[in-house]
Amino acid sequence: MEVLEKINQVKKEISKVIVGQEEVIDLSLIAIFSGGHVLLEGVPGLGKTMLVKTLSDVLQISHNRIQFTPDLMPSDITGTNIIVPGSDDDFQFKKGPVFANLVLADEINRATPKTQSALLESMQEKKVTVFGKTHQLPAPFFVIATQNPLEMEGTYPLPEAQLDRFLFKINVAYPKFSELKEIVLRTTGGNPQQAEKIMDGNDIQEINKLAREIPVAEKVLDYSIKVLSATHKTETYATDMVKKYVDVGASPRGIQSIILAAKVSAMMDGRFNVSFSDIDKVAIPALRHRIILNFEALGDGIMADEIIKDIIAKVEKG
Repeated sequence: MEVLEKINQVKKEISKVIVGQEEVIDLSLIAIFSGGHVLLEGVPGLGKTMLVKTLSDVLQISHNRIQFTPDLMPSDITGTNIIVPGSDDDFQFKKGPVFANLVLADEINRATPKTQSALLESMQEKKVTVFGKTHQLPAPFFVIATQNPLEMEGTYPLPEAQLDRFLFKINVAYPKFSELKEIVLRTTGGNPQQAEKIMDGNDIQEINKLAREIPVAEKVLDYSIKVLSATHKTETYATDMVKKYVDVGASPRGIQSIILAAKVSAMMDGRFNVSFSDIDKVAIPALRHRIILNFEALGDGIMADEIIKDIIAKVEKG
């Protein structure tokens, strides 16, 4: 299948630049082909910015990087009207960096809530409204935001409403010994690898349309709904861990994200049916940022991933 060949070629080209991080690359591509946004969490220096640049190069889409800082204003993201003397219209709209196919919101939790909220309309509606006039963002449009899980001083945690806009939250792990060695050889040598262009924006949109046509068997759909319902401590399928550690469960956007991502996952594996394994694969990145834990979980060192894994292990399939 031509689409599958292109996707495999995209992965191959990305691996020329990015060492390791197979799961991060795979999940990022699933999110992009699903038309969703990604929150990358990891310490500095793990290649998050390089990943975004490489994705834009291989997929032939425009990209902008916005460095979020406490003094960043909403107009610095969306753009603003500027005075142009002598023109028919004294005010003209100057587009901000959000007008790109792929926007990297670097260290998004360093900006104030007012500035963070400037991305809300863009992420959900894929448009920007400035001084009462609406401007459509280019298609396709994706936001990949990053945040540092360690350095929390001077940061503004993302509100639940904005976290819910991200299809996935992906944890970027520290590279292994062999991967570190390869990173050093590639980045300190004289012949850096260049990734070739494989797709374009139209290809991405076509893949998204194709994925949406993939059917989901009723048993698989029921299982995914049970997994989501199990994150709510008052629901029938809630596990003991959920009842003990979860304050608020995942929203309905969680199940939409799981099903759409599972369809893309199946397609990327060359299948035209969604399996239970597809649901299990995408459930953790789709739900980890949608579950609010209580103080007891914090005290016991329990993370959302452990709770979701427990749910997947205990909810019956079929």
